[in-house]
Amino acid sequence: MANTEKVVLAYSGGLDTSVILPWLKETYGYDVVAFAAELGQGSELEGIKEKAMQSGAVECVVKDLRKEFVEDYIWPMLKAGAVYEHDYLLGTSIARPLIAKHQVEVAHAAGATAVSHGATGKGNDQVRFELSFMALDPELKIIAPWKDPNFKLTSREAAIDYAQQHNIPIEQSKKNIYSRDRNLWHISHEGADLEDPANEPKDSIFTISNPVSQAPDTAEYVEIGFEKGIPVSLDGKEIDGVSLIERLNEIGGKHAVGQADLVENRLVGMKSRGVYETPGGTILMTAHKVLETLTLERETMHYKQQVALKYAELVYYGQWFSPLREALDAFVDKTQENVSGSVRLKLFKGQCTPAGTRSPNSLYRSDLASFKMGAEYDSTDANGFIRLFGLPMKVHAAVNRSKK
Repeated sequence: MANTEKVVLAYSGGLDTSVILPWLKETYGYDVVAFAAELGQGSELEGIKEKAMQSGAVECVVKDLRKEFVEDYIWPMLKAGAVYEHDYLLGTSIARPLIAKHQVEVAHAAGATAVSHGATGKGNDQVRFELSFMALDPELKIIAPWKDPNFKLTSREAAIDYAQQHNIPIEQSKKNIYSRDRNLWHISHEGADLEDPANEPKDSIFTISNPVSQAPDTAEYVEIGFEKGIPVSLDGKEIDGVSLIERLNEIGGKHAVGQADLVENRLVGMKSRGVYETPGGTILMTAHKVLETLTLERETMHYKQQVALKYAELVYYGQWFSPLREALDAFVDKTQENVSGSVRLKLFKGQCTPAGTRSPNSLYRSDLASFKMGAEYDSTDANGFIRLFGLPMKVHAAVNRSKK
């Protein structure tokens, strides 16, 4: 079916996009431009241009976005303290708007009329990609093969068969069928035996971290330095963000730090089970949270905890390019003005625990916190405070007692 339209496909070289690229050309005759983002996924992009061209692409654009990923996406999320449903550090979620942003830029440069992605009709990524496309260029057509009635590759097994029939090289087999997403911040594992929450994750699933059983028997300490909420040093030495995360992934991974096994609530309504490895991210999130306990006053800290929940939802739901996220960033940045200092952490057998915190802006005063009474605190002031604070409860109790 001849078609002169040019489409830019978000192309990772994984199973889904490996079969979608030739399918778009074969089914509709599109000229497909493959776009791949280097976000720290290791060796996964090796040979990706050749693979894309052999699969029928008219062009393959690869961009190294690691620095932008860290500074413009991960650091704002870190400062916000955004974590989805207690344990998910949003590694896949935070990458999608960045990929979509550059995909739209490639579409403009190539004169494309449409953008495409390989996200399934059951997942969150379809929402993240498509909301980002809509926010960045509402005129672009969005092509989502998994939601196309003509797309018959509706299982990973079918996609593997298609790839084999078309001589498309893939890493997956029907015995190794996990769906994985990797970048600088994390790697996720879904599918296969993990679809049953009763199954314990196999040690062999872990890719960038040791299983806890193989972690060293000796603890290791790291010290993270922050300036206005942004990590700037490791063990007293300045370091750029990309190198810092890479190094912490190595150290944390060795000690099995940052492994999460959770059943989460997808935006589209169902629950899904995933296993995540986020060693460096867990270390940084823990350090940042600890430093805030020292530098944020109570009301700001408590309100920021509420903001963190909403921020996590915005990231998870694909609403990065929204006015609300921008407004929340302004609030978060204000809270981070005094979040400077250093945090020492102990890494041992999957645990990441605080081992000392310092800040020039610390609100902690040992004379006030001490059990020893002194002139700096008049304990008799507490009498009136407690009477007034408890007055509503006292009145409520008195009224209800009289009814009895």
